[in-house]
Amino acid sequence: MDTIDVAAAIIIRNKKLLAAQRGYGDYAGWWEFPGGKTEPNETPEAALVREIREELDASVSVDSYFGTTEYDYPKFHLSMRCYLCTLAGDAMTLREHSAVKWLGADDIYSVKWLDADVVILEKLLAQGVL
Repeated sequence: MDTIDVAAAIIIRNKKLLAAQRGYGDYAGWWEFPGGKTEPNETPEAALVREIREELDASVSVDSYFGTTEYDYPKFHLSMRCYLCTLAGDAMTLREHSAVKWLGADDIYSVKWLDADVVILEKLLAQGVL
């Protein structure tokens, strides 16, 4: 099984998390942390800055490492390094996602999250980040 290495941005503002709805692929319609695959010889932090610019036409600063989750999907193994990030400004243009939402602890599970992301959500809630 192939392993896909990705970097994911945990963007929190006013105790709400930015969730992005996939607009393509096998998991279109599911919700996830924004981010994406790391390129060869690219750090996860650099990948996040690049991916957020490409996906949301926005800028982020990568503040700190939060955790890694490993998850086996039917067709691939996902290794997802997650970072707490700060979004610069409010403007976003969705280039790959069909929607974004700011979700708090009370409505975080109102959308259908990808399984690997749920592991990180549970950690965020347990630590009181949301």
